[in-house]
Amino acid sequence: MWTCPKCERVFQKDNQSHICNEVDLDSLFEGKPDEMVLAFDDLVQMLVQWEPFHIGVAVHSIVVTSKKAWLILKPMKKELDIKFYSDSPVESDRIKRITEYRGKYAHHIRVSNPEQLTDEVYRLLREGFEWSMTSK
Repeated sequence: MWTCPKCERVFQKDNQSHICNEVDLDSLFEGKPDEMVLAFDDLVQMLVQWEPFHIGVAVHSIVVTSKKAWLILKPMKKELDIKFYSDSPVESDRIKRITEYRGKYAHHIRVSNPEQLTDEVYRLLREGFEWSMTSK
């Protein structure tokens, strides 16, 4: 793992190409519904228990890494888009969309409040975390 000395984001490879930014986490949630912010806070409280855990802020999203980036959180107008990766499509009614990208699958879940962060959502996210720990 490599941490950019300028923006402090964590990457899988040394000197990995990226765009450093001056975005701060709070600015991504400006003007967003309080319930969505609470959902994000609850989600992070769960994720910090899964180690290794690194969180970085990109221009429009929050990137969570373990051995690699595996979770992208994007605050939208009324919902938090939760995108996790795996090596195959995962079936669940909670998944809004699945897209294939470079041999991996991106799964999107949308939540607007903490009550939507169910045990099933955490189980699905754990699958994404496990994938990040075992894939190359």
